[in-house]
Amino acid sequence: MKILYIITGLGQGGAERVVCDLADEMVKRGHQVKIIYFVGQALTRPICKDIELIKIGLTNTMSLPIAYVLLSKSIKGYQPDVVHSHMVHANILTRLVKLVTPINKLISTAHSSNEGGALRMLAYRLTNPLANISTNVSNTAVAAFESKHAVPKGSMQTIYNGVNFDDFSYRLQAKSEIQDELELDESSKLILAVGSFNEAKNYSNLLMSIKSLKDFSSIPFVLLIAGDGELRSEIERLIVALELDKNVILLGRRHDISTLMCACDVFVLSSDYEGLPTVLIEALACQANVVSTDVSGAHEILDGYGSIVPIRQPKALAKAIADTLLIEKKNILGRQHAKNKFDIEIVSDEWMKVYDEK
Repeated sequence: MKILYIITGLGQGGAERVVCDLADEMVKRGHQVKIIYFVGQALTRPICKDIELIKIGLTNTMSLPIAYVLLSKSIKGYQPDVVHSHMVHANILTRLVKLVTPINKLISTAHSSNEGGALRMLAYRLTNPLANISTNVSNTAVAAFESKHAVPKGSMQTIYNGVNFDDFSYRLQAKSEIQDELELDESSKLILAVGSFNEAKNYSNLLMSIKSLKDFSSIPFVLLIAGDGELRSEIERLIVALELDKNVILLGRRHDISTLMCACDVFVLSSDYEGLPTVLIEALACQANVVSTDVSGAHEILDGYGSIVPIRQPKALAKAIADTLLIEKKNILGRQHAKNKFDIEIVSDEWMKVYDEK
C-alpha cells in the first residue's frame, strides 16, 4: 500500500512525533510511505531513512495558491492508495485539493479539542464531506468538535495516538545522569514539564503553582522545562518576577525526553487544552508519577494512574505536585496500563483497519 501523510509542520510537538512513529511502523509492515509538510524545519523526523520528506512552503495567504498547486502535483505524481492528513491547515488544504485531484481515500485527523476559532470550525464543517473519514485523538476532542458543529454528530471517529514504547522505557541511571549534567543537588526532587512555549500549555499556571509550592513546602525541588517557542521571553520574565530563578531551569529543545522523564520525580502537564496529550503517555511509559490539568484526553490516558486537577487552578496544581513528590515508587502499573492501550503497534492495527475499509 502507498500511504501519503500530510501534516502542517514537523516541529517538536506531540502530533509530529505521532505521525513520524506511525510512518515508521507502516514501513515496517511493508508499506511505501511519504510525508509532506508545510511550515518550519523538520525537527521531528521518522527513523526510517527511506521515508521521503517533502516540504511545500505555506508561510502566508500569498503562498496558498502555489502550495495548493504543488500539493495537487505531489499527490498526482505519487498516486497514493491512502492520503492521511493531520492538523487543521493540512486537513483543510488537502480537502480542498481533493476538489480537483483524484484521491482514493482521504482521512483527516484533528489533534486537539481546540483547533482554532469559529472560522476554522466553519471550514471544517464546510469541507467535511470531502473527507472519507474524519478522526480525532480522544473522545473528549470528538465531543468538542461536535459541540462546535465542526462535524455532524456521530461522523467523527476516535483513534488514539500511538507511542513507540521501545523509545520510552525506564532507566535507573537516568536521574544521576541529569543531576550530573545540570550540577543539581542529589537531595532535590525533579519536577519536569515538556512542551512548546505557547498559549495552550499555560506555563504561567505552572510557574504560579511552583511559586505556591515553594511557599508552603519544605521539600527541595527543581522544575525542569524542556521546550521552546514564541512565549519564551514572557516565561523568562515571569520566572524573575516570581523569584523562581533558583528553582526553574529552562532546558530548551531536547532530544533526550525519555531520559528526562525517567529522571523526574513528578511529570506535570499544566495545559488549558489538548487533544490527547501524548507526553502523558510517554511519561507513563517511563514509569513517571504524573500530575495533569483536566484537559481533553487526560482521563482517557491516566485512568487513575495519575492525578488530575482543574485547569487554571495553580494552588490545586501545587497541592497535587506536593502530594505526588511524596510517592517513593515508580509508576510501574501506569506503564503497563498505557502500553496496553497506546502502544504504536496496537494503534497501527486500528489505522490499518481504517485504511483497508472499502
